[in-house]
Amino acid sequence: MRKTYESIVNNEALRQIAVMLLGTCILAFTYYHINAQNHLSEGGFAGLALLGHYAFGISPAWSMLMLDVPVILLAWVLKGKRFMMLALIGAVAFSLFYAGFEKYSTLVIDLHGNLLIAALLCGVLTGLGAGIVLRFGGATGGDDILSLLVSEWRGWKIGNVFIVSDIIVLGLSLLYLPVKETMFTILAVWLAGKIITWTTTFQLHRPVKKVLPAAIPAKKVVTKTVPVVHSLRQ
Repeated sequence: MRKTYESIVNNEALRQIAVMLLGTCILAFTYYHINAQNHLSEGGFAGLALLGHYAFGISPAWSMLMLDVPVILLAWVLKGKRFMMLALIGAVAFSLFYAGFEKYSTLVIDLHGNLLIAALLCGVLTGLGAGIVLRFGGATGGDDILSLLVSEWRGWKIGNVFIVSDIIVLGLSLLYLPVKETMFTILAVWLAGKIITWTTTFQLHRPVKKVLPAAIPAKKVVTKTVPVVHSLRQ
């Protein structure tokens, strides 16, 4: 019985990690192929990392990890070792995926002529990737952890927390990016926040089978037998 329980727990943990890797891969793909290639920014730590890339040529693969580590240590104190390990896996996986795309990917998605399409793709994909990771109890980086902590503390929808934190970073983007790219980035961030909220709260309702009441058995007719009383008179 104990081995069966441990097997179920291990399988659930592997499933959780696999889904987290999928979410971080979607994020790394989007940030490299859509944001970086079309000179869009992003909110949160990813936005700071992209600004570092535009201003100083630092790869977001490593600047993101440097920003994430202190917050992950904070998560260890506030959320426990298990959450910290999942957050660390997400942060390291994102850096490795981004570095891999940066070094080996030959795909070019040039949408400079239609930044609206770039913003919509960015919003949907980043919202989906981050939402998947958060739904399964992990985090893609330090900004996810901070947003999650604020959401639990204040009772706000986590997507709205993302939007507020992202707007602060996007204000800094105006120092390095043209207004046009920044405005389309704001659209992408707003859409991503909505997708994150939907992804983390969506519930699949399965149809409930109607159970017909069991047939009520017919009442048995009880026939009372009247005893025959014989006369004592002969």
